[in-house]
Amino acid sequence: MRVCVTGASGHIGSAVVPELVQAGHEVVGVVRSDASAAAVEAMGAEVRRGDLDDLDALRRAAAEADAVVHLAFDHRAMGAGDFAGAVATDLAVVRALGDELSGTGKALIGIGLTPTGDPGRDAAINANPRSAVARELAGYAEHGVRTILVAIPPVTHSDRDRTGFIPRMIGFARATGVSGYVGDGANRWPAGHTLDVARLYRLALEQAPAGAQLYAATEEGITLREIAETIGRRLDLPAGSIPAERVADHFKGFPFVTLDITMPNADTRKLLGWNPTHPGLIADLEADHYFTTA
Repeated sequence: MRVCVTGASGHIGSAVVPELVQAGHEVVGVVRSDASAAAVEAMGAEVRRGDLDDLDALRRAAAEADAVVHLAFDHRAMGAGDFAGAVATDLAVVRALGDELSGTGKALIGIGLTPTGDPGRDAAINANPRSAVARELAGYAEHGVRTILVAIPPVTHSDRDRTGFIPRMIGFARATGVSGYVGDGANRWPAGHTLDVARLYRLALEQAPAGAQLYAATEEGITLREIAETIGRRLDLPAGSIPAERVADHFKGFPFVTLDITMPNADTRKLLGWNPTHPGLIADLEADHYFTTA
């Protein structure tokens, strides 16, 4: 199958591309820089130059493919505090890809969650501005597109992870001298190893039915306190609760620290025969890579 992958050189894309190539798929990676182009070529994929603002280039790449795996996101805008702008860009990209694939029966695999019918969970889903993108993508199932949504765990961990939740938490601990958590630290973060997530994408492409909602967490929820205590021990720093009045200052620019959600994965495992094999989050934290690169 000829598969177009946006964000092909990113954290997850850099694992998805070789997973697809090794399974015999012909992969086209959309990249914007020379360095990314070289990295994607080294993975055995064809390179297509373009970025998220070049909707015509994305449409052409989608038209020439049998399936599209959309992983790119404007992290620069999000990092600069313009989360709404990043979401607006992503929404335009999904519409361009969805319109191009409409009526073809081809697959469009994106990131996100659709409403579950559980008021509590749906409130958490809808609080994330990216939920609008997930709903838009899912809607193309009614227009002849094989839409598949993958819920990526907030903590997608491995030695490829440079800017995710765990590097941020390690950075806060180093900067403040305390590996902190909020309240009693009982809020939960779902987690999954990057390589297990990549395998799920390959299985989704090959097996998932139109309209599928998949959960890529290999661990449904790990308490923030356990994460913080492991980081503190590895850094030889105390772990402790950060008072409410100091949370914003301690975890600067990181509102996700209060996230509390689980991602049940039994249905996804059963549907695709997905059996994660890589280390869990705490085991990964016991390795050295996060503390030599974070």
